[in-house]
Amino acid sequence: MKLDYRRRSVRVGLPIITALLLLLLWELAAILDYIPTRFAASPTQIISQLADMVFSSGVWQSIGATLYAWGQALLIGIIIGTTVGILVGSSRYMAAFFGPIIEFLKPIPSIAMIPLVILTMGSGKQSEVFLAGYAAVFQMVMAGISAVRMVDPLARDTASAYSIGFWSRLRYLIIPSMLPQLMTGIRITSNTALIFCITAELIVGMEGLGNSIGKAGAAGNMPVMYAYIVVVGIVGVSLNSLLLAVQRRLLSWHESYRNEAH
Repeated sequence: MKLDYRRRSVRVGLPIITALLLLLLWELAAILDYIPTRFAASPTQIISQLADMVFSSGVWQSIGATLYAWGQALLIGIIIGTTVGILVGSSRYMAAFFGPIIEFLKPIPSIAMIPLVILTMGSGKQSEVFLAGYAAVFQMVMAGISAVRMVDPLARDTASAYSIGFWSRLRYLIIPSMLPQLMTGIRITSNTALIFCITAELIVGMEGLGNSIGKAGAAGNMPVMYAYIVVVGIVGVSLNSLLLAVQRRLLSWHESYRNEAH
């Protein structure tokens, strides 16, 4: 029997089955002491710890602190990055002036700027937002540049030849052409911003999930540390699923979603 990977039941069911099998193998390895629990907690220990954490305020405060910084960083990335990306992608003069600067700054990880950021901005949430926002901006710059290239030049020239107004072109040609690339860029930027928020909290010690992971690891409490790592994964998957649902809603007219089997 051939599996239809376009069906939602298959797309959802296969990862769940795979995850359960991996957890079972992990648990067996922990029971047989192939994986010492002093280095890696067993799945049952982690699940037990997660059950206790659900009813404590600490984990929710950590999630809230991380999401607070993530949301600001993502918003900064979308506004600044998309604007710069569209401007650079739309004009060869802008690309000539700013392209080399963007290519120079893009590979520099914001984490490398932690000492400078702490000296100038302190070790509060504003530093975390800056570090994550810096990475998010460059993700959206590249998404904006790619989105501009998705506009069909022939369709754009045809619209100009027929004297179609700017707002009509924007609504019916430019935005629909750019939106798929921009939405994909936002989802990637969301993951990037979350990663850098967690990393900044872990290294600098700001309030959030990263700081909670660091404290549990420093105390040698492996079940708590791995439980927080699982929470980070759940938060990441939830945010991605939310943005994917928004993307499907906005792009329901697009061929890739219109032909999707359910």
